[in-house]
Amino acid sequence: MNDFSNPQVKAKTINSTNVSSNAVSEFIIFGFPSLQGFHVLLFFLLFFIYIFTISGNGLIFILVTLEQRLHTPMYFFVSNLSLLDFTSTTVTIPKMLGKFSMQLDRISFSGCFLQMYLFVSLNAVECYLLSVMAYDRYVAICSPLHYHSIMSRQLYIGLAFCSWILGFASTFTTLILALKLPYCGPNVIHHYYCDHPPILQLACADTSLNVMVGSSISAVVIFFCFSVIGISYVRIIQSILLITTLDGRRKTFSTCASHIVVVNMYFLPLVFMYIRPKPSYSSDIDSLVAMLYTVLTPMLNPIVYSLRNKDIKDSMKKHLWGIRYSSK
Repeated sequence: MNDFSNPQVKAKTINSTNVSSNAVSEFIIFGFPSLQGFHVLLFFLLFFIYIFTISGNGLIFILVTLEQRLHTPMYFFVSNLSLLDFTSTTVTIPKMLGKFSMQLDRISFSGCFLQMYLFVSLNAVECYLLSVMAYDRYVAICSPLHYHSIMSRQLYIGLAFCSWILGFASTFTTLILALKLPYCGPNVIHHYYCDHPPILQLACADTSLNVMVGSSISAVVIFFCFSVIGISYVRIIQSILLITTLDGRRKTFSTCASHIVVVNMYFLPLVFMYIRPKPSYSSDIDSLVAMLYTVLTPMLNPIVYSLRNKDIKDSMKKHLWGIRYSSK
């Protein structure tokens, strides 16, 4: 490790940074080291997942936009989640499909960092959005008589807007610090997209500050969002226990069951990937865990919110097959 307290070494490092800043003009996306012989299988698998993901999330977004019955705070947040999943998968999967089908495994220096920033930011947006959705369920269950006065149109649009702004703002420091590092040697990213930990492994300098800042920001975002979700559901459970009938408890809990499933699918692998002291573990393990929240969760979200939701299913019947539903 370099002694950065020595002025001569520091000057040499700065000069090295200036010289080497253009040394790496592109990166090679390697990804799934143990599955390099299954390109065709991976291509068709990811192609099916991508088509299903953009179709499912796109359909939910369109249905919520078209159906007047779905113009409520809860479905507005669901449509934002669908748009988010649509966007996040489009940031990563098309490049993966190009790699597996035509060996297009190279990505420009700027393109790689843009992909990293967009993807990490969209993950942060999803954290904030899931916490906002938990707050919405808390208000709906714990203060049902005041729900529409509390969750006004101005408030729920503002909460969604803040989720997007905070998501992109909170990860900007990570991007700037990563761009300041010199990349002068290896350019093979042992991951299936440009993510923060594998990019840091390629830097020709001490990355301890980057790891610390990246882990700290991720920890703060996840801890804040998970705290909001946890507190909301503690209050929700307390309110449900006060309901005297079993059928009433079941119906009340069912209104937030889909959200609970999505929270668990999303946060558990996210914690493993970003809140840890080392920039990476095994490349195969990193890739497998990342697949859970980058590919599978966006694909499953439309299933969770459509198959368990009567309003969404009725809207699909109306707009896709022309079947009118009862207003009861």
